[in-house]
Amino acid sequence: MSEKIGSMTLAELSKRMQDIDFAMMLTHTEAGRIAGRPMSNNGDVEYRGDSFFFTWEHARTVGDIERDPKITLAYQANKSLLGKPGIMITVEGDAELIREKSELKAHWVPELDRWFEQGIDTPDVVMIKVHATRIHYWDGMEEGEVSLS
Repeated sequence: MSEKIGSMTLAELSKRMQDIDFAMMLTHTEAGRIAGRPMSNNGDVEYRGDSFFFTWEHARTVGDIERDPKITLAYQANKSLLGKPGIMITVEGDAELIREKSELKAHWVPELDRWFEQGIDTPDVVMIKVHATRIHYWDGMEEGEVSLS
């Protein structure tokens, strides 16, 4: 069940997110600081509250998520046609590390072969699944949020 404040629904946010390839993924480090790194949403944009990203087993991101799965994703679209800033979206959620090849395959897109040359058989490839708990957006003068349970 989801609740919303503002005019945009989860489906409308999904449509707006389709053209945003990169998000900044923010995690908590072992020292308690916040670390951010760009992550591609890999074209997996039929958004229903879960986001999927691929990385390497040895990446700092993986260790951060193992210690604390609470993360934030920050998206920003390019400027609109009228020159105003595009939509900005933050997603608060819980991350899960997935290593099962059948689950990796379900979210794999050919563009990932650029970084993972052996596809889902690339040694040490890990998928990060982020389940949104709250999404906040700003679109010009409008802002709102969708809470997911």
